Amino acid sequence: MIYGKRVRLRGVEKADVPKFYEWINDPDVTDGLAVYLPFSMQDEEKWLESIGSREQAEKPLAIEMREGRGWRLIGNCSFFHIEWTNRAAEFGIMIGDKSIWNKGYGTETVELILQHGFDTLNLNRVFLRVYSSNPRARRAYEKAGFVFEGTMREAVYKRGKYADVHFMSVLRSEWDARRESR
Repeated sequence: MIYGKRVRLRGVEKADVPKFYEWINDPDVTDGLAVYLPFSMQDEEKWLESIGSREQAEKPLAIEMREGRGWRLIGNCSFFHIEWTNRAAEFGIMIGDKSIWNKGYGTETVELILQHGFDTLNLNRVFLRVYSSNPRARRAYEKAGFVFEGTMREAVYKRGKYADVHFMSVLRSEWDARRESR
């Protein structure tokens, strides 16, 4: 497990599927995700089966927050499209538990996964895509050290309208400098 102050990251388990199913079908949660259609429980179970064949570094991690003496599932995150030659990866996150939105759990999770990416996986660049319609996520990424790189104009169509897609990244040198300044 990968521990932060208030969150931890662990491997995804079969018992997580019902929560993921609930979240992936919530329009508020999926507004910022590349999800367009409802998922069935069978779809989520197939997804869980399919992640078993991914390389270890690209397997999703469950996000849990400390709750009393235990832990509560609040989302998942992962690196994907890892380019080992370039030491680069794309990053994605879903905080599905809306009761904890805007409380810093997303930012802490992003910082924790970046630490894992740079210190364990030896990545040099982590990037992501964020919709212009999701300023809350963009702020969380900026707090974690991501830098705006550019925009693909009207690149996504969701809920009857087009939105821009922003690219953001953080480099290992930026991460190291940020860590040293703390």
